[in-house]
Amino acid sequence: MYGRMATTKLDLTGLKCPLPALKTRKALKTLTPGALLEVHCTDPLSVIDIPNLIRETGDKVEITERAERRFVFLIEKTDAGA
Repeated sequence: MYGRMATTKLDLTGLKCPLPALKTRKALKTLTPGALLEVHCTDPLSVIDIPNLIRETGDKVEITERAERRFVFLIEKTDAGA
């Protein structure tokens, strides 16, 4: 890492499949390489959908956290899609 990266927070709690993955994809398109996207979800399918999305986009999931009924993903935007 080169200094402090910008982190964008995306609260998708309460949204059901496929909205968390679709909104995550849309948010990633607006970020520059090196930026971080912190995504909060409550949909149990997000633990499948978001990692699959990240595999498609070529970005990196830095952290996946489960806290009771909430899932948190910290995604680093790469220049793979450029």
